[in-house]
Amino acid sequence: MFTRIYASSHEEWLNNRKAGLGGSDSSIILGISPFKTNIDLWLEKTGQKVPRDISDDEKVKYGHDAEDSIRNLFMLDHPEYELFHDEFMILRSNKHPFLQASLDGELTEIETGKHGILEIKTTEIMNKQMLDEWKNGIPNHYYTQCLHYLIVTGYEFVWLRAKLKFAWDSNYQEIRDYYFTREEVIEDMKYLFEKEEKFWNENVMKGVRPGLILPAI
Repeated sequence: MFTRIYASSHEEWLNNRKAGLGGSDSSIILGISPFKTNIDLWLEKTGQKVPRDISDDEKVKYGHDAEDSIRNLFMLDHPEYELFHDEFMILRSNKHPFLQASLDGELTEIETGKHGILEIKTTEIMNKQMLDEWKNGIPNHYYTQCLHYLIVTGYEFVWLRAKLKFAWDSNYQEIRDYYFTREEVIEDMKYLFEKEEKFWNENVMKGVRPGLILPAI
């Protein structure tokens, strides 16, 4: 259902990402990203704006550096899976080549052979509102990223492992796991795909500026 696009360096991987929509773009298209607007994304995808380099951002660097240890801990906790991961690999949908995925891990359930996605997040909780977003599930902008990966891969389940730090207590941290199956989110996947397809075909490919979508207050 997808083609593996290999890269030998971070720079080559970044160039490969420009060819389509990745997981982090999904929440931007829906207008629920706290980081970027759909206009920003459209300008970037049409070559009118260069994406800001955030590789030196302190939180981004922490998340990147912590990823291996979190992934290894997940596998110690879940020996029922086999893991595959390539940092510079992109998965490109065969049916919809404008959809791409860069995964933190591909899981195979040893007993059944079912395939799934491992997504890793590190975040610092700054206030009660941010904490509430993690209380009963995955924050929406991360949830849509997982939906996007299911669309690209056709895989059957998602594990998201989050490492939460707390601004008011540097000595306290939490590890949280969230799991859901493809069957549970079919309608949400359909909705996301319709929005992504419209954005790519009608806005990016035709060069038509979309209307600004702002996150709900």
